[in-house]
Amino acid sequence: MSWLDFIHTADDISYLAEGAQLECKAAQGRHGKGELPKDFWPTYSAFANTSGGIILLGVSEDEDGFHVLGIQEQHQLRVELWNQLNNREKVSANLLTEQDIQPLTLGDRTIIAVRVPPATRQQRPVYTGQNPLRGTYMRRLESDQLADDSAIQRMMAEKGDDSRDDAILPKFGLDDLEHSTVQAYRNRFSALKPESPLLELPLPEFLHQIGVTGRNRETGETGLRTGGLLMFGKYQSILDACPNYMLDYRELDNDASTRWVDRLIPDGTWSGNVYDFFRRVYPKLVADLKIPFQLQDGQRIDDTPLHAALREALLNTLIHADYQGRTAILVIKRPDMFSFRNPGRMRIPIDLAVSGNHSDCRNRRIQQFFRHIGYVEQAGSGIPQIFRAWKQHHWQQPRFSEQLELDQTLMELHTSGLFPAEAIEALRQQLGGLLDALSDTERTALLLAQTEGRLQHARLSELCTEHSADISKMLAGLVRKGLLRPEGRGRGMSYRLPWHGPSGKEPQLGVNTELDLFGEGAGIPSLAAPLSEEFEPLSEESEPLSEESEPLSEESEPLSSESQIAEDSMEWRELWVIAEPYRKRKRLTAPEDIDGFKTTILRLCKNRFLESERIAKLLDRNPNDLRSRFLNPMVNDGLLERRHEHLTAPKQAYKTRA
Repeated sequence: MSWLDFIHTADDISYLAEGAQLECKAAQGRHGKGELPKDFWPTYSAFANTSGGIILLGVSEDEDGFHVLGIQEQHQLRVELWNQLNNREKVSANLLTEQDIQPLTLGDRTIIAVRVPPATRQQRPVYTGQNPLRGTYMRRLESDQLADDSAIQRMMAEKGDDSRDDAILPKFGLDDLEHSTVQAYRNRFSALKPESPLLELPLPEFLHQIGVTGRNRETGETGLRTGGLLMFGKYQSILDACPNYMLDYRELDNDASTRWVDRLIPDGTWSGNVYDFFRRVYPKLVADLKIPFQLQDGQRIDDTPLHAALREALLNTLIHADYQGRTAILVIKRPDMFSFRNPGRMRIPIDLAVSGNHSDCRNRRIQQFFRHIGYVEQAGSGIPQIFRAWKQHHWQQPRFSEQLELDQTLMELHTSGLFPAEAIEALRQQLGGLLDALSDTERTALLLAQTEGRLQHARLSELCTEHSADISKMLAGLVRKGLLRPEGRGRGMSYRLPWHGPSGKEPQLGVNTELDLFGEGAGIPSLAAPLSEEFEPLSEESEPLSEESEPLSEESEPLSSESQIAEDSMEWRELWVIAEPYRKRKRLTAPEDIDGFKTTILRLCKNRFLESERIAKLLDRNPNDLRSRFLNPMVNDGLLERRHEHLTAPKQAYKTRA
């Protein structure tokens, strides 16, 4: 699916506008035919230095919404854009490919959409002109702001350093190391690798072989590496090299009046280095975890996936921290949450970190020290391990985010379900098996709307790791499927569930008299909810339910034959309206179209058995093709059930699985 496939009208731009990653520019020029505006480049720089974004050229925005002006001289504008992208006097780096610059036709006018990807750390800072101190911008909320000198310096420092802790520290030596820490580390190394030849070496040589000390091959200078000092050093020596260095662990209880019940900071009672912080904090983090009794080769296993996840979270914080940053490493334990904060932004996009097998470690020496003693596995596996452990316990998805203004990374691990059981059950009653067929992010969106009455893009972004534009696409897809109803526009847009009233509350009778799932008129109740005798007719010509007509309910007998669902009945009319969007849409190519088609089938078959011929007639499809491409696969996926065990049984019918 193309990144622009879901934009067909000016109203669709509102979905993108919910996040901060959209900028619209009229780009009309002096003659009104299209010209690259001067303020394109600050936005380009700001998007590149933060999370990326989309710039729409030929669209204006005001309090009334978005207005498509179009670009008449598209070729000239594209040529001008490419020329300036490759002019180093105009901008420091070209991040775009041809696929990132696309014409987009909305109505009778064509605009140009430009997708700006986030720059890699080797490319940042991306700046306009020739002076990074005067041309580097950052995206904050919905505006482009000049970056301050400290932010630019941090980007410049990250630009060239593959590992920030590899440098040789002049005038630092073994006397700056904490002997007890080194001895504890070597004991752990010996227990894990008793046959290692490194154990036969004198201590200075052992430390040199594992990378605590080293030699600069260009200058010949030898001494402590930054990583060795951080891992094993004395606190005051560490401060001499990293003046902002601070490690902080806090344990809190549920009493808001209590500042903490336990705290660990470098206070003179312990070394204050990274390894001793890990050794002291990790047991505190896992102290309250229940350990199931397991044996392996006759030995009890005291390490569970939760232990491993918390260990990875702590190690990830220590390994990826910018120890020259302005804020402290902070680890918090609460009865309902663990929180890990480290100075420094992620070196790779969060979605890549979550997917696994991608790593760009800021402190590779510290990473190697932990790997030598069995605490670090393969690169890029830690974050996925955390997400898997939390998912296995059906807890809230970990909140993993960057705080750009503070230049830090935050991970929150909540140990409770995000949504109450009654909210999940209420949604399941409406959607049945369809709820399980949705993606995790789609379910989260619907459950947020169920529990909070209203859903907004920013609120969903707090709970998901997907990029802002991907969340916008997903929400637009839920609207097309009839599972969310948008209200407002642009950055003020919110959503509610179709069966909820304007107040965001579920109707008492299970019928929403203003429901309009597919924009085809008012007064159509959700098929997920039972019809009541108070149901408002579709139009003045529609006949009300007769006294003989039984309202549909969860207890109603399934309908199986044509005689039981007459084509002039109110029920058939309702099914006809529900099927209308996909009866008119013959070609299903995009994934969201196929998902929407399946959703429509599930709604048609909710609480009733329908024969494939009847479903095909409602959707204007070939019955055989419908069975082979959709009905049978949906049965195999557990979304539908058959009335008869044999596939070719007479009067075979399908019903949405509860």
